[in-house]
Amino acid sequence: MSSVQEKVSRLKKNIEQVIFGKSETIEFAITCLLAKGHLLIEDVPGVGKTSLAHCLANSLHLDFKRIQFTNDLLPADITGVSIYDQEEKCFHFQKGPLFANIVLADEINRSTPRTQSALLEAMNEKQVSADNNTYNLEEPFMVIATQNLIESQGTYPLPESQLDRFMFYVSMGYPSQDEERRLLQEQSTRPDPASIQPVLEKEEVLKLQTLVDSVNIEPVLTDYILNIISATRENPNLALGVSPRGGLIFQRAIRARALVCGRDYCTPDDVKHLAIPVLCHRVIPQSHNLSHKRRFADTATIIHQILEQVAVPV
Repeated sequence: MSSVQEKVSRLKKNIEQVIFGKSETIEFAITCLLAKGHLLIEDVPGVGKTSLAHCLANSLHLDFKRIQFTNDLLPADITGVSIYDQEEKCFHFQKGPLFANIVLADEINRSTPRTQSALLEAMNEKQVSADNNTYNLEEPFMVIATQNLIESQGTYPLPESQLDRFMFYVSMGYPSQDEERRLLQEQSTRPDPASIQPVLEKEEVLKLQTLVDSVNIEPVLTDYILNIISATRENPNLALGVSPRGGLIFQRAIRARALVCGRDYCTPDDVKHLAIPVLCHRVIPQSHNLSHKRRFADTATIIHQILEQVAVPV
């Protein structure tokens, strides 16, 4: 576990060369990757969402592709397209940008639902189907999607089925005044996100992902997770609670967080620390006609109240 913690610490420090004052968000991104999940970052423009994705990929020497989602983007622009070869008189499948280790889906809610749905199979099954053929995606595979918080014109909100594929829903927020001062002062010397040096290799990432499965969760902690999930289904303020798939994703994220902290066992603090970023986008409030921004603020508050009500195992 000490070697695991040393690797994670090295990775965090490397990313923090570029992303100042966002230690928790960086930890969420690393945890999500080790848990084989996908990350949705929603915030105002210019706070470092895209830079975080660049830094994570380059720090791990992984293949990185960026897709700028627009309303005229088609599914084939993401997955790939078959091109006819006149010499061989047959079609050849040209892989799209989805065939990478880390895929940045920038401003994902600007594309139409048809294009958004092109990600579903890749995110859930780690494969792409095209022209009656199935192509496996190389591991590790992670989608980091971004969307702006305040813009609503020309956007298509992600449906519940798409939201449920994301393990984490996080917001970066503005840096503190001290961190922003440092950002201004070090503008000329701060490394470019696309050029920072790798500190881990792909094989080490795959090894860490494998270790997540060996992290122990005591039965009493499993009951604690189940009680929280059941509380979301019974809460009068929620129209929809956490699904069984959401429970499985929650447990895997908890295991990964324990590993990131250098432990081979989980604690109640792991559960409480991840409950809001993992569960808040998997539930729907009764007043589901609320604005997008208000919805997630309300669900985060409800999840926090549930955590205070459910007994913590000792």
